[in-house]
Amino acid sequence: MTQRKPVRASEGLANVRYEIRGKLARRALAMERQGYDIVSLNIGNPYAFGFRTPETMRLAMIENLRNSEGYVHQKGIFPAREAVVMQQQERGVRGVSAEEVFIGNGVSELIGLTLRALLNPGDEVLVPSPDYPLWTASVNLNSGRAVHYPCHPSRSFVPDPQDIEALVTKRTRAIVIVNPNNPTGAVYPRETLAAIARMAEQHRLVVLSDEIYDQILYDDAEFVPMATLVHNTLCCTMSGLSKVYRACGYRVGWAVFSGDTESAGEYLSGLELLSSLRLCSNVPGQWAVQTALGGHQSIRELTRPGGRLYESRQTILDSVARSRYLRLSRPMGALYSFVEVRSDVFPDFDDQSFALELLENKHVLVAPGVSFNVPYRNCFRITNLPESQVLTSVFARIEEVLEAQVAARPELQLVSTAKAQQH
Repeated sequence: MTQRKPVRASEGLANVRYEIRGKLARRALAMERQGYDIVSLNIGNPYAFGFRTPETMRLAMIENLRNSEGYVHQKGIFPAREAVVMQQQERGVRGVSAEEVFIGNGVSELIGLTLRALLNPGDEVLVPSPDYPLWTASVNLNSGRAVHYPCHPSRSFVPDPQDIEALVTKRTRAIVIVNPNNPTGAVYPRETLAAIARMAEQHRLVVLSDEIYDQILYDDAEFVPMATLVHNTLCCTMSGLSKVYRACGYRVGWAVFSGDTESAGEYLSGLELLSSLRLCSNVPGQWAVQTALGGHQSIRELTRPGGRLYESRQTILDSVARSRYLRLSRPMGALYSFVEVRSDVFPDFDDQSFALELLENKHVLVAPGVSFNVPYRNCFRITNLPESQVLTSVFARIEEVLEAQVAARPELQLVSTAKAQQH
């Protein structure tokens, strides 16, 4: 009998990780199949928590289904691209036409396409740490090297432009900005973005600005489009319908190129070639873009005081403030909180072990901080999409797990007692 040869995965996957949907998520699914109710806070999926896409967008898609049965232009349908151009113009971005807009199957696909068209083996891309892990994975998948620039908790996760510039080498091709930020909820100040723009222009780096949460802002946070600051190098702005418009399943995102597009003709032709190879992106969802961008922006009702997203975020802030074990840099945008477990109480805390214990014993699924390419192991990310009462219950369960860990280790009890007296 011929011995069967195993089918092995590509060696190119060796440094590719996406733990948000990894082992913990698979274990949570297995538990659900056994009948357990799992509170899944690992993914920012609005539909899973009862949010609906605005009805006007659904109607726009339904009314154009008859126009959605064939392939369309590789860059996307003109009404969708023109709506993106108009949004950019309203924000102060100049020199953009529909020719500089590419529609993709969500921002996720466009991340892969833009990097594939750009990178040669060994090219470096500056990526934030913590990051949305698809960026690091896509750089690695496309033969590049992700170089992580730090966004320290002590700076409210806002990067220091000098730290970034110190990492630039002759192989650096691009810099990734995620603003508002996933996973931290940081919203970068104008002066920080302007300094990064100047640095990118000086070193002729392509700026890849992931702005999928651009209108999800809290309190007095101001979103500054990166494309309004980048002029003398190529800037790619990415956004889509998934988050602001609660339409993850439509799989519609866009990439807009601005700044020095004249010097990028060969690159943009390469990107169009890749877009052509996949024929076109999902057509029905594209018909919702014009209605979405030109219509009533209902997200603002959700993010202002009294709105569901605002109140859920406030519940997270209040729960952390009451805890002896947790800290949190106040998230000013997006749909997440990057919660820190105090290292002075838990000096050897392990986020993955904690997340597994929380899942197995309390039926709550969170994303360990190490999933986001950070060098420390004392954080976890949760989404603020659930209603407030659910989050109150979640933090009660988190406290129970941490209390049990303290009770099991006398040396931690002494530190915890001292912190409680200071609290």
